[in-house]
Amino acid sequence: MPVGTIVYRRDRVDSTNDVARELALAGADHGTAVVAGEQTRGRGTKGRVWHSPPGLGLYASFILRGPGAGPVPFLHLLPLAAGLAASDAVLAGAGVAVRLKWPNDLVYDGKKLGGILSEGVSGGPAGDFAVVGVGINVDHVPGDFPADLRASSTSLRIIGGRAVTIGSVFDGLCRALDCWYNALARGDKGSVIRTFEARLAFPSGRPIRVTTAAGTFTGICRGLDEDGRLVVERAGAAGTVALDAVLGLDGA
Repeated sequence: MPVGTIVYRRDRVDSTNDVARELALAGADHGTAVVAGEQTRGRGTKGRVWHSPPGLGLYASFILRGPGAGPVPFLHLLPLAAGLAASDAVLAGAGVAVRLKWPNDLVYDGKKLGGILSEGVSGGPAGDFAVVGVGINVDHVPGDFPADLRASSTSLRIIGGRAVTIGSVFDGLCRALDCWYNALARGDKGSVIRTFEARLAFPSGRPIRVTTAAGTFTGICRGLDEDGRLVVERAGAAGTVALDAVLGLDGA
């Protein structure tokens, strides 16, 4: 079933990811979407809060399943596929070409426009699944962001100087996510990785500052490897390292 064929629409929820997870545990089909006008406890990665004021952003989550009741293919690549889908959607719906900050942020001119939260669940009564949440700032003006986020956040309205229909961005997101997920499902992870690499906010050759659980270091971005990991040539060290996750990533 194509992504977005079944859509649960809610005015207000704690978290669209939480609603989608409960639906998936109850047996909801692959591609089922949850979209809300407001989240009171929206989540980003690493437990961060996703600011989700009513009527201003796209707050959506998608249930993705593998073949039969088996594992979801390439679970670790879902943030990349969803990031590509979100960037396709804002280009189609608002004419805005964004960059992707590995592994899960949409950025424009160095400011955050959107984010991805992917959560996998195995061994559920209805089989394995993943929930992929997508948040995009659509109709915000600067005063709509909390004071501590204004300097680092943006929206489609701020970028383009005009209102953008949230529904049109959501429709484009469904179509694009279906396309990129199907690429993974048929084993074409290379197209996902290489396309994401081409849209990196910090492309190959760019100096970057990386924060991991082990500390912070600087180096040169060398793109993504064949598993979608970030490859960095560390300053003052021989060779490169491939990273599965980071706590922070910035230009150096």
